Amino acid sequence: MLMKPTLRAVAEAVGVSRSTVSNAYGRPDQLSPQLRQRILETARQMGYPGPDPTARSLRRGFVGAIGVLFTSRLSYAFTDPFAVRFLTGVAEAAERHDSNLLLIPLPDDAAGARTAVENAAVDGFCVYCAGDEESILDTIRGRGLPFVTTSSRPRAGDLWVGIDERSAARSAAAHLTALGHRRVALLGDDVLPGAPVGPLRVADVADVPHPTTRDRLAGFAEAFAAVGVAWPDLTVLTATDNTRAAGAAAARALAHLPEPPTAVLACSDVLALGALDVLRADGERGRRVSVTGFDDIAEAAPAGLTTVRQPGEAKGRSAATLLLDPPADAAAGQILLPTTLVVRSSSGPAPRS
Repeated sequence: MLMKPTLRAVAEAVGVSRSTVSNAYGRPDQLSPQLRQRILETARQMGYPGPDPTARSLRRGFVGAIGVLFTSRLSYAFTDPFAVRFLTGVAEAAERHDSNLLLIPLPDDAAGARTAVENAAVDGFCVYCAGDEESILDTIRGRGLPFVTTSSRPRAGDLWVGIDERSAARSAAAHLTALGHRRVALLGDDVLPGAPVGPLRVADVADVPHPTTRDRLAGFAEAFAAVGVAWPDLTVLTATDNTRAAGAAAARALAHLPEPPTAVLACSDVLALGALDVLRADGERGRRVSVTGFDDIAEAAPAGLTTVRQPGEAKGRSAATLLLDPPADAAAGQILLPTTLVVRSSSGPAPRS
């Protein structure tokens, strides 16, 4: 088997030190043009490709890339509308700072997730979505790398950009309570891991493991508690995934309930759109059921979906900017973004019994 040419072999062939050959690739200003050209030509003839870029970047303590962490499959980054908007914002900020992105899906098991974080060759992390977030952040801290999180509950001193999830969800639910709705279904994806699609008994909203889903469900529940509807009286629907098809599959279970709800509050727009697909196909009876979503993705307006608008691109831009150009003032390292309830035709007065 032929041995690959090495930096040392090139140095010996040219009659210079190994650091001089290395400078020809990484610090050309340290050499005369003639010497650099001779080194590069010798390397080409020997078949030497140059120093390993990853090893070189790690030695100088700078990789030129930030890692974006997902708790889902990699394709989610390209198919989920809000994730696409968020990543667009991250990419815009990264471009301005001459940095690259590394998308890192986290395996479901804790050990696999930690390994993915430990092995990532990046300068820092943008934690977009992580189930066991504290464990992930502790792993990042162990590496001594900076990170920014979009979690709903950041630690003091952490770089953070996000929204008030509970307050935003509460605004959507309060809109429906004002319209007279009391018998409602709350729709989220993977509310309890491994649970079957459809109605689900959740003893307490605190039992929901995913922080974003938990906070949105809690915000919905708080608005209904204010008008006398307790958590056990709310129907919780779980979908297998955050997709339109999964939302539709979960919504089909509504027809089998003894008392179908007058409204569905979804934790995302894609789930809400799936519910709308099912309800509108059910004719006039289904059209009388109000539906709300969360995010205000591009498909929401054409569907007439009432939803909570949050700034996806701005969230991504702010997160990447905090990571790549952190402020000197710690207080400026946490950014609370605004949300707005956008009322459209998918919500209306509760039908009279």
